[in-house]
Amino acid sequence: MDLKSIYDKENVGEVLADEITKDYTTFGIGGKADILIKPNNEEQLKNILKINHRENIKTTVIGRGSNLLISDKGIRGCVIVLSSNYDEIKLEGDILTAYAGTSLNEAALFAIDKGLAGMEEISGIPGSIGGAVAMNAGAYGGEIKDICVNVKAFDFSGKEYNFTNDQMNFSYRHSKIFEENLIVSQASFKLRAGNKEEIRERYEDFTHRRVSKQPLDRKSAGSTFKRPQGSYASKLIDECGLRGYKKGDCQVSEKHCGFIINVDKATCKDMLSFIKEVSGIVNEKTGFILEREVKLIGEF
Repeated sequence: MDLKSIYDKENVGEVLADEITKDYTTFGIGGKADILIKPNNEEQLKNILKINHRENIKTTVIGRGSNLLISDKGIRGCVIVLSSNYDEIKLEGDILTAYAGTSLNEAALFAIDKGLAGMEEISGIPGSIGGAVAMNAGAYGGEIKDICVNVKAFDFSGKEYNFTNDQMNFSYRHSKIFEENLIVSQASFKLRAGNKEEIRERYEDFTHRRVSKQPLDRKSAGSTFKRPQGSYASKLIDECGLRGYKKGDCQVSEKHCGFIINVDKATCKDMLSFIKEVSGIVNEKTGFILEREVKLIGEF
């Protein structure tokens, strides 16, 4: 079946066949997608989902590509990208609403410009609003659940849902989005009015901390492992003598041991093997089990 022909006459956004996915991830890893589509609004997103449901086409949704490891074999079916093509921001009083593809940093800067606080802690997390809401992203003691008041989502048939904070079942790196296999379309956040300069100073302080401690200039998926109960992944990896440990093009960051980086042209197979090796060494030496936080998608 020529998948592209199914979408060509429909209002769905930009449609690309046999698109390399590594360019859509912060890890720089991933094979071809049969079809990759970039919708620009909710109508187009809903149209894609309805078409895929009707035609029984497998659907995968990605945001700005952080926290993802895509198979070397690529992704079969249709990949929907919700990134800079899907990034509108609106403000009503102290409620900021952003589309799923909006970067957390972009939303935070928009809020600061309006003299609103609440997004500074999470501003540097390298991802989109959609992914951050789905996994209840957090940093420096702040989490999405602390400010999120409403989430608009779709299921894979195109049916729409609206959830309050309580209905989202937020917990550590988890939400209702994962429980019911939904797609975040937009989310609203209740912020608080404050002194614009003071808010900006807090934002710049958190930004400086990240830049000085994290390898933001290297290809990584962010924090590779979840925080184990009773310790920290980066601390355990460092204590095991793995700071800077390298095999092929995979390396434990010298700057922050919680980040594993793609030095040049590491494959998904390389990276999975390396992550498993690091986790195994930590388990053998400390007894702690490091659970991978990075999500695997594609054909395995």
